[in-house]
Amino acid sequence: QVQLVESGGGLVQAGGSLRLSCAASGRPFSRYHMGWFRQAPGKEREFVGAIGWSGGRAYYADSVRGRFTISRDNSKNTVYLQMNSLKPEDTAVYYCAAASGVVKATSSADFGSWGQGTQVTVSS
Repeated sequence: QVQLVESGGGLVQAGGSLRLSCAASGRPFSRYHMGWFRQAPGKEREFVGAIGWSGGRAYYADSVRGRFTISRDNSKNTVYLQMNSLKPEDTAVYYCAAASGVVKATSSADFGSWGQGTQVTVSS
């Protein structure tokens, strides 16, 4: 499995921006489909978005489409989540995850490797 470490979380005011990073190690990063999930207190983990191994196509949950952008740099073994126009309801622990052998994946069950998560708090 690939090891994943997220960074970049923090406290931001509503309307602000944050960029999360997820650094991978242990296996060839370019083989993996990478996803972002989030989990708010008392709620189930939910899909945020994902990107294919080549980085050419990303897809998103309706709740973040148009505000969040996922990208990846395979030369740096890193995937990014750029979050703009943040809302208080975006407050959650954000996780990156890796999946192999998939073309598209939106369920947490599709992803076999997970990071430890990074907290994002959006104040109103």
